[in-house]
Amino acid sequence: MVEGRQDGNGAAGAVSGRRTRRKAPSPNSILDKRALRKALDDRGIEVSARHLEAFYQCLHRQNYPDLPTFLENYHRHEAKDVSKMPRVGPLKNNVSQKKNRNKLQLPKVLLNFLADEDNGFETVTSRVAHQKTSGDKSTTKLAVQLHDGQLVESVIMRYNNHNGSRASLCVSSQCGCAMGCTFCATGTMGLRGNLTSGEILEQMVHADRILAREWEEKWSQENESERANINTDKSYQGVPKLDLVRNVVFMGMGEPLDNYSNVVEACRSLVNRTQWNLAHGRVTVSTVGLVSQIRKLTNELPEINLALSLHAPNQDARTAIVPTASRYPIKTLIQALDEHMMAYLKKRKKEEAAKTIRGATGTGSDNVEEYTAAERIKESTRRRAMIEYVMLEGETSSFECAHQLGKLCENRHLVVNLIPYNSTNVKDKLRCPSWDHMQQFRDIVASYGAFCTIRKTMGADIDSACGQLITLQKQQQKSEQKDGDGSATPPVRDIEDSMDFPENTKSSTSGPKREKGVEKGGVDKGRRNQQDDGKHAVDPWILSLSVATSLSAVCFVLATTIYLKRSKR
Repeated sequence: MVEGRQDGNGAAGAVSGRRTRRKAPSPNSILDKRALRKALDDRGIEVSARHLEAFYQCLHRQNYPDLPTFLENYHRHEAKDVSKMPRVGPLKNNVSQKKNRNKLQLPKVLLNFLADEDNGFETVTSRVAHQKTSGDKSTTKLAVQLHDGQLVESVIMRYNNHNGSRASLCVSSQCGCAMGCTFCATGTMGLRGNLTSGEILEQMVHADRILAREWEEKWSQENESERANINTDKSYQGVPKLDLVRNVVFMGMGEPLDNYSNVVEACRSLVNRTQWNLAHGRVTVSTVGLVSQIRKLTNELPEINLALSLHAPNQDARTAIVPTASRYPIKTLIQALDEHMMAYLKKRKKEEAAKTIRGATGTGSDNVEEYTAAERIKESTRRRAMIEYVMLEGETSSFECAHQLGKLCENRHLVVNLIPYNSTNVKDKLRCPSWDHMQQFRDIVASYGAFCTIRKTMGADIDSACGQLITLQKQQQKSEQKDGDGSATPPVRDIEDSMDFPENTKSSTSGPKREKGVEKGGVDKGRRNQQDDGKHAVDPWILSLSVATSLSAVCFVLATTIYLKRSKR
């Protein structure tokens, strides 16, 4: 079995049997932490990890300007000259939004290095070559041009309603893809090279800037009346601003785990408290199924959500549409996915078993009991492991395959996300099954206890839906108007709702009930239940803190009363 090799220069893997290497960025992205550390070491400059984290926090607070502007703003902060300082922009988070003061003074050697024009680094090395926004304004596809002229695509998805607002970003990890899935447009490109961690994060910078600009334009002085209505309308209270990305999914161009080291480094920056500070559950890595890399990810970042692109429930059918599937048996893939979801519980059980046995015999044990249904349900509410399944008209969408898929997920409490096929320019003429057929397929899978959803299709009119990402220069010249059939789109759940939804057997396995809730109340019951269930994970803490606070208050009152009585005597 041959798997890809990764390095900091973006060397592409050899899963396809052919190696492709991109040249190292010159200048390199300052967001590539490993490249920056190596450059400092090569020059003999010693900078502690603490000071590097402080540098990235300052850079994030300033919205990633060029290095000369960053240094100018930094020195003004140090001199407390804030009269000409730009306001703290929308990329701030709860940790990095402190007012007009650097958290930690940076060492002079680092500042001198950043001021050197020949240091070989720029804040952002890529640019948005062009962008398209869908007709309903919910989706924007970005064609990002890298330093060597290669184009990768990322997609901004906006979810905005009275129940909440958020923006998700689908990022690319490679130029093209070596997996060669027959239904995916990216697979027709072949693999042209890996993205560095800095180039991956730059997609996040571009998306945040676009969202921030949109928000500022929307709530400019010209829209005072609309802003006043929102300030007085109670239905909008508590709705967060749609000015930054809250969720990141590695589901764009490329196989993320074939570029393992750079993807993991990017994930660490996304969840870093001093930078984007995303919750671990807000970052999802999708993979076609490189088993050794999945297990490696489970050891290094078990908190990150994992999505397996399965697409067929048996080995023969999967090999026909996913060429690399012949190397990875389905049972092994499902087991690796299950281990990722249960990683924390397995670790805790091992530690408890080791303590118990060590106390009796002086040795530990690696044997871990099978997980109970209650343990699985509890773990599934903390982190999600998801199966992605593209719905293609034919064998893989048959009801027999639905039963096979349900049996694979039985008693595992996995999320199954059905993806309606989006037409692409692949050589095979593929079609998506009817909506009624997909509903029946979903109900069969759900009958085995899995939480099964149908993914919401976004951006199909601009070729940015799932499976449609491909960097063709002709896209810029295509007409954005496409003929539609005018049929109503049934209510469906999107990927973010699926990943955040806690296990609830009654609501998750009943598709018709969710639709009934939409018809009567106008609001998807599944989405409302998601918000309600999202509070359950916090309720135990709130209850404990409330009890502790109440007891402390009672003790304080009693102690004060006793003290006053004794004072009077």
